[in-house]
Amino acid sequence: MTTAPPAPAPVTVPQAAAEPVDVPKTSLAVPLRRRWRRARWYLLAAAVLVLVGLLVGGLGGSSTWPPLDPRSPDPNGARALVRLLERQGVTVRTAAGEAELAAALGASDTTVVLPDPYLLDPDALDRLAAARRGDDSRLVLLAPDDAQLDALAAGLHTATAADGLPDYAADQSTASACDLPEATRAGSAELGGLLYLPAPGDTGCYPRHGRPTVVLHTDAAGRQTTVLGTDRPLTNERLAKDGNASLALGLLGSRPHLVWYLPDYTGDGAPAAADRRSLLDHVPDGWRWATLQLAVAAALAAVWRARRLGPVVSEDLPVVVRAAETTEGRARLYRRANARGHAADALRRAARHRLAPVLGVPALAGEPDRAALCAAAAGRLGRPSADLDALLYGGPPTDDAALLRLSDDLDALERQVRQP
Repeated sequence: MTTAPPAPAPVTVPQAAAEPVDVPKTSLAVPLRRRWRRARWYLLAAAVLVLVGLLVGGLGGSSTWPPLDPRSPDPNGARALVRLLERQGVTVRTAAGEAELAAALGASDTTVVLPDPYLLDPDALDRLAAARRGDDSRLVLLAPDDAQLDALAAGLHTATAADGLPDYAADQSTASACDLPEATRAGSAELGGLLYLPAPGDTGCYPRHGRPTVVLHTDAAGRQTTVLGTDRPLTNERLAKDGNASLALGLLGSRPHLVWYLPDYTGDGAPAAADRRSLLDHVPDGWRWATLQLAVAAALAAVWRARRLGPVVSEDLPVVVRAAETTEGRARLYRRANARGHAADALRRAARHRLAPVLGVPALAGEPDRAALCAAAAGRLGRPSADLDALLYGGPPTDDAALLRLSDDLDALERQVRQP
């Protein structure tokens, strides 16, 4: 008489929570030192880019401002003088073309500054001379020669040296030596440059070689023209030296309005536009060709790297890696990425694939049926199917201890199924 085999005694899965678990003190979070090693090269690259940008911005190219420009903060600019004039209540504006300059010369209570009068052709000088109407205006010429003097200050000429060339003196501190109020208040100033021969009735100041470097010329109509042989006292670099500031403010600030002519250095009649440069104006010429060459080089490099020399040939690995080392390396990757959920899924998936053949559950599309696998394991072990479903298909563990408990429970389940 055959008897049914005794029912297997219920085996309970050991609960690790009942006993203290020695959880490693090292967190699965990436250590700060490891993060620093990973990010330092990116930080170094960013620092190098910032440094290169600062160098290019600070050293690339020369100043975009022309000499004695009233907007220029460069040593040879005149922004400091303009700011001082504005503090004294003088209205300062610029004239970019001949029409604006002629309108300024015809206005009253206005001082007009021509920093480079030699850039005006003879016809323009004649038109500007005819446009002067205000008898209470003043024209300031910086280092003019005889061509500009004949048109704008008739009777005043440049002095000549023994060789017949214009007499010239180096800039240095010079006493005023005249009764012009502006020069008397300023005292000594840094003057030099061209020397002049005053006309009868003119006032000459700051003599060098016996010839004045500053002349106040008044024509028959009472219009005043001030001539300076050099622009040195007006520049940002030298304005605070000697009596330069006082002299410049006296000569240019005697009228409530000041018009500063911005000469056209290009020679095509267009107004100066140093302060309206776009981003492309700072890019060197030929950048389009350089961009095209870089694009062609990148395309050739892509074709070179993408070439196929023949069919793919499989090779044996030069070194056989043991399964334990592979498993350990993969576990370290999971630990570094703090991926407990992926690690738990890998453990459960492997356990399901090992249990399915033992329980006779076929695999469909590479994975055994969930309900069938849990029912077969529950029938084999006499446990509730819901408990086994939570063990084989549950959610991710919340901490390291839960992950260790899951690994132990899966090992115990597999042993019980194989040895009921």
